[in-house]
Amino acid sequence: MKSMMRISFMAVFIVMASLVSGGLVSAESPRSGQGMTIWFDTGGAPGEPFSTIVQKGAEAAMNDLGCDVKFMYSDWNPETMLVNFKKAMAANPDGIVVFGTPGDPAFGPLVDQAFAKGIVVTSIDTALPKTLLQHKADGFGFIGTDYTTQGTALAEEALKRSGLKKGDRVFVWGLKRLPERGKRALAIIDVLEKAGMVVDYQEITPEVDKDSSLGTAIISGYLSSKPDCKMMIIDHGALTSQMENFLKASNAEPEKIYAAGFSLSPATASAIQNGYVDLVSEMQPYMLGYFSVVQVIMSKRYGFSGFEIDTGGGMVDKSNIGMVAPLAKQGIR
Repeated sequence: MKSMMRISFMAVFIVMASLVSGGLVSAESPRSGQGMTIWFDTGGAPGEPFSTIVQKGAEAAMNDLGCDVKFMYSDWNPETMLVNFKKAMAANPDGIVVFGTPGDPAFGPLVDQAFAKGIVVTSIDTALPKTLLQHKADGFGFIGTDYTTQGTALAEEALKRSGLKKGDRVFVWGLKRLPERGKRALAIIDVLEKAGMVVDYQEITPEVDKDSSLGTAIISGYLSSKPDCKMMIIDHGALTSQMENFLKASNAEPEKIYAAGFSLSPATASAIQNGYVDLVSEMQPYMLGYFSVVQVIMSKRYGFSGFEIDTGGGMVDKSNIGMVAPLAKQGIR
């Protein structure tokens, strides 16, 4: 995958402020997205923590720019994402925002069809590198992060902070089966195994992927059979948000197991404050929603090529959760 062009959020906000207040669009003119319709797949189910924050970001962009955004829900099922895309394309909107979870082979031909119809498509969260290469000049972008880089960084930081030693047992819960998306779990496992950890890997089933509350039995069963587990790394935002409930149900005391995961939510912020989650790598899903809508509007209305924004990299723990917890409650962080 080619290196991503780094664009600071501040720079994009400055550009957007210029477009709305005095650049391409004057204060007296319609807003940039006026009259435009975008179909947006939020990835998960209605009310699911990660996709809810994504949707809030898209709604904020809709309100700022004056477009109409129609939301779809896929329960994190790649096949449903493809069905939703076909449904959206049939409505002939100005743009479609997708999670790249199904991968290039599945999504590529559909994206080709959409651009042939004049529909701008962009991907969030999970990259579609071949599709990006083919359609970037047409307006296809990527808002998210490199999963290998993010997984490596979290695993290395978790090992450094936890003080684990060679031979200690670590549980990893991930989605290796999914193209591109599975790279994060593979990177985590690679770091742990190279450090000499005993790694127990569990694939997240489609059922648990759809309904994170079903993970209670997985964690309880695992800890019952492997009471010497020292660390858990959860490669899933919604499951990370449930870790306090999972560990309480397993009678695990706070701080007994070093738990690390991805993406903030009100529940994850509370789990950090209460000692059940120690480290979170932020994908900043609000930005996934906001900037993907911006991407579609800028490409459709003004002919800009697709841009790439890396939303990952930040780490949250007890030392800085006090600042971001109020924003998590608002569904922004």
